Amino acid sequence: MTDAGHVFYEFSDALLFPGYFGWNWDALSDCLRDLSWLPADGYLIVVENAPRLLSSSAGDQHTLFRILSKAVHHWASPLGQPHGKAVPFTVLLLCDHDEEAALLRKNIDNALHRSTTSGSEPNALLPSPEP
Repeated sequence: MTDAGHVFYEFSDALLFPGYFGWNWDALSDCLRDLSWLPADGYLIVVENAPRLLSSSAGDQHTLFRILSKAVHHWASPLGQPHGKAVPFTVLLLCDHDEEAALLRKNIDNALHRSTTSGSEPNALLPSPEP
């Protein structure tokens, strides 16, 4: 997922987005926080080779990290969820090396702190070295 178009395609394909998906950041955010067409007890998003994720556009990468963080927080809240229960929504970003994971964590922190005035939004995305 080296550019926005590939990000939209991969998420749409993997999560069976409906035909009305708008192929833009707002539509991605909306669909990730809905998923009514794909009911589940929990969701796991695994991104392989995460250091390459939108690596040529820091702005797009930050946008995606903010969208994923919003989705994680949305599903963690019992308000508006089926049966009033939180639904696990986990994003796992796989890296080959600890150094890559550290840089990705820094990029995630920058993205999430840039989107808040207080800088206090918790980090909901966790890059992980591949086993």
